This record gives sequence, C-alpha cells and structure tokens, in this order.
Amino acid sequence: MDRQRYMLDTNTVSYIIKGDPASIQQRLVNVPMASICISVITEAELLRGLAKKPKAKQLALLVKEFLLRVEILPWDSDAANTYAHLRTLCEKEGKPLGAMDMLIAAHSVAEGAVLITNDKAFYRIAQHLVLEDWTQTK
Repeated sequence: MDRQRYMLDTNTVSYIIKGDPASIQQRLVNVPMASICISVITEAELLRGLAKKPKAKQLALLVKEFLLRVEILPWDSDAANTYAHLRTLCEKEGKPLGAMDMLIAAHSVAEGAVLITNDKAFYRIAQHLVLEDWTQTK
C-alpha cells in the first residue's frame, strides 16, 4: 500500500523553520519523514524570500538545511495538466487563487497529497483539495 504524502505549503515550511507554532512540530514528529514533501514551487518561493534578504545569513542556513532534508517534488506534465483543469474550474466558480498558490494546489492534487496549510486562500477551493491545518492542535 502506498503511504500518504503530505505536501507542505510555503507558510507551513516557514513555521517549521521558525520553530513555531508547537502544534506543527508535534505533528511532524508523528509523521514519517518519508511522507513529507514540498513542491518545487515552494522551493522557489523560499529561495526568492532569501534573495530579498541577502543579509539574513542564519535564515539562509536554516532554509538550506531544510531543503536538504525534505523531498522536493519536480513539476511535471501531470501537474501541468492538473493546473490547467483546476485553474479553469476555480475561475468558472469565481474562486481564483494567486499564481503560486494555484501551482502548489495543482501539484498537491496531481501527487494525491494532503496539502498542509493554514492559508485561507486554499480553503476557498477546499472542495477540490485535501487540506490539513497543522497549526491547529488536534
């Protein structure tokens, strides 16, 4: 049986790197590291954040260490196809997301992954995604 995958969005990764809130750290301890992944889109957002803060040396070290430890899923044709359909559907429903959020959402759907986020934008299209908010205690 395939293991459940958990795709962390950019906000969730930021919380992990900062070590807060504790609820995320607790959830991470209970999930096999092999089940945790991020989209290459999230990697791009993290690297852009670092590019905007060239003097944040400690943050850069933490981000790079995180990226070495997590599986980064490449964008592929399945993700592109899912993006095209999901974006069209959401636009018809009058619920478009920002460009990067839509790419991450589509990637999680294409991978059959639970998207871990507390970003309210994703919850506007929750009927199309599998979402969990690890900032909330169980």
